[in-house]
Amino acid sequence: MFVLHIEHAVTDYDAWKRIFDTDPLDRKASGVTSFRIMRPVGDSGSVMIDLEFGSREAAERMHTALEELWKGPAAAVAISPHVMITELVEAATL
Repeated sequence: MFVLHIEHAVTDYDAWKRIFDTDPLDRKASGVTSFRIMRPVGDSGSVMIDLEFGSREAAERMHTALEELWKGPAAAVAISPHVMITELVEAATL
């Protein structure tokens, strides 16, 4: 499994979430199998998103699509995104 991990500041979380919920890049059709949204405790101006994929190529395509999306109106609510593609090598539930 591959994870596209995204971190960025948000000017307004509710506005950002409305854009996220419109799913402008069609996550399912883009290969996203699941996602998580996280916010640091005590920092309402930041958001972290993990998008999971079955292939590295799908994660890379989404990364490219997100870079294009952030050039448009989404840039007003997603500030200075930092993106990293990771590969899950081990997981356990205890």
